[in-house]
Amino acid sequence: MHPCGGWRDAAWNGAMHEPLQVTAPAWTADDQAWMRRALALAEHARDAEQEVPVGAVLVRDGQLLGMGWNRNIILHDPTAHAEIQALRAAGEAVGNHRFNDATLYVTLEPCAMCAMAMVHARLARVVYAAADPKTGAAGSVFDLLGSDRHNHRIVVEGGLLADEASVMLRDFFRARRRKSVPAAPSQALDGDEA
Repeated sequence: MHPCGGWRDAAWNGAMHEPLQVTAPAWTADDQAWMRRALALAEHARDAEQEVPVGAVLVRDGQLLGMGWNRNIILHDPTAHAEIQALRAAGEAVGNHRFNDATLYVTLEPCAMCAMAMVHARLARVVYAAADPKTGAAGSVFDLLGSDRHNHRIVVEGGLLADEASVMLRDFFRARRRKSVPAAPSQALDGDEA
């Protein structure tokens, strides 16, 4: 089982076609507390705004710099992912666009857009809960955060509270699919009113 989310048996290095050596990190109590805060933001996105349940918090030296949750639908903004919202909030709070020595906790593996924003922000570390086997850019599909083609690399640790985040996402999309399926037409018998 892949230690960063459990969605496949091995992580593969696409260039060399050899298994990557991935070890499960030792999570601290602080890591777990910050990820629980991100999960609460994901719940808020789902419940209050009917958004895809993803939450993120940006932390440095035990202090919250910024937080966010998905707001794509409500803001009509394809860039309003939880990670981007957290980075924007932190930038406004600290008056800078760089967050050296900061850790971003996010409930879903970042996409390519968010990963590149993190590289430009010079984050030290990204911790995610659930892996994204379709568009993940932190090692699942792409590895933008650790690429040696950038002038900055980010430590990535995945799988913290992955089951909780995965269940929340799976339930959200299951409910959304149920709502989008049209109701079956009434099977009225001859002479019955439909």
